Amino acid sequence: MKLKIILSLFIFWGIIGLTATAQDIIPNSITNAYRYYKDINNISISVPTVVELSLDNELIERFDFAILDRATNSFEPYFFKQETLANEARILASTTPIVSGSSFITDNNTKTYADFPLPENAQGRAQIILTGTQPITSSTLTTLLDNNVALPNYIEIRAQIDGQNRIVAANQPMTSYTIHFPQTTSDKWIITFTFGQPLRISEMRLLQENTAKTNFNYLRFLAQPSHNYRIYLDPDRLVQTPTREAGNLMSANDILAMSAIKSQLNPNYTFADSDGDERPDFLDNCISTINPDQIDVNRNGRGDACDDFDQDGLINTRDNCPNIPNRNQIDTDGDKIGDVCDNEESRTTEKYPWLPWVGIGFAGLVLIILLAITAKSLGSNGTNNNP
Repeated sequence: MKLKIILSLFIFWGIIGLTATAQDIIPNSITNAYRYYKDINNISISVPTVVELSLDNELIERFDFAILDRATNSFEPYFFKQETLANEARILASTTPIVSGSSFITDNNTKTYADFPLPENAQGRAQIILTGTQPITSSTLTTLLDNNVALPNYIEIRAQIDGQNRIVAANQPMTSYTIHFPQTTSDKWIITFTFGQPLRISEMRLLQENTAKTNFNYLRFLAQPSHNYRIYLDPDRLVQTPTREAGNLMSANDILAMSAIKSQLNPNYTFADSDGDERPDFLDNCISTINPDQIDVNRNGRGDACDDFDQDGLINTRDNCPNIPNRNQIDTDGDKIGDVCDNEESRTTEKYPWLPWVGIGFAGLVLIILLAITAKSLGSNGTNNNP
């Protein structure tokens, strides 16, 4: 009986321990994708109340959030409303080459994207034309990518002014999602990317500086009395955040409006790094292959580790002859060097081709000796048996 009680207590406390551990680990695996956070503490409410936080005048690249209830260590559902501008120009996107999903580039949805395939034997080149329904004054372009996608190698920005396509940002290496250039007004913008890895663009945004603001950005969530919250914002990748059922936050009544709160750098932020080589995905020339050295001998934008020098369909790190085509990857001696480029066989019998003949000769000699011994033995027995 005592043993059953002790065992039950052990299982109970084990479950409690695992639950606590899971609560600590799960939020961290999500929040480390966000670059900033805001704390909301000591909210003066006595019943559950919808809180509306202003995000006005804050430059945010990706409008995805995670609201952590620090009392329960769980995430809350939210409603985000972007600012509306009285004379904001609608922007349409077209591409060269033509790809499906070009309209997704300006649909304000980071979960959709336009996919630009990479040519087999050359760098890719894509031109995106952003056309406004009216002239746009801007000095900032932000390009957001799908998860596990590297930034293009180079970017050039032109604007059509007085019938001419003028360069406003000369062809330059792309090292950030956001590019700044001298303030320019145009209704047609031509952005050219050169890329060495497959490219998926989810959003492109021109900051419209000639618009009259009539509203502001705000974030709503349902707050509980005596609970403190941490709002994580501006992730560098798409994040799936588990939340409970949401109420009607869009049309909520009795809203508690809060003024803007200064953002702080998230000390737990870690950049997206799919292959774990300590190179951020958006700057990694081999996103899915470990190559901390980033060596790119032929300077085609693909690191040597994931390039395919001999064009046989196998990247160098998986090719046992990276410089000579050999799709079959035959490696007779098992030394991880394909036969077509193996100058020295590793199996002893192939390295020394005369060795099998020595073995055969030795076996023949042994056989002759055994036969001689047998014959001698039989002869002796015959002599001993004569009368």
